[in-house]
Amino acid sequence: KHRRHGVNVQLVTDPGGRLLWLSPALPGRTHNLTAARAHRIIRICERQDVPLLADLAYQGGGPWLTTGIKRRPLQDLTPTEKTLNRALAEARAPVERGVARLKSWRIFRRSRCSPNRMTSIAKAVLTLERQR
Repeated sequence: KHRRHGVNVQLVTDPGGRLLWLSPALPGRTHNLTAARAHRIIRICERQDVPLLADLAYQGGGPWLTTGIKRRPLQDLTPTEKTLNRALAEARAPVERGVARLKSWRIFRRSRCSPNRMTSIAKAVLTLERQR
């Protein structure tokens, strides 16, 4: 997500990896947690009582967001921490498949268009993905 060009589109899937929502596009340099906050994803899910599982890019997103545990400098993860990370990775596997399916749309990999235009494209892709 940290490319010189491109856009940052956030997505929400169900536990099975089905795309539920795509965010409006932000510039590609936008950090994932910043984007999630800008779109109020965490706040809305908390209000709706929907737990969030996310990757390490969302660390520090608050207690409602479960992310893996980052290795500390010069210190290995404990066996318990490794087990927690493995369990989280297993739970997130369908979500990652959803991300991969989205990236299978060439327009998301190669696009150099404006965030506004990409927002329209993302809405169209979401509609098409839901009909798959």
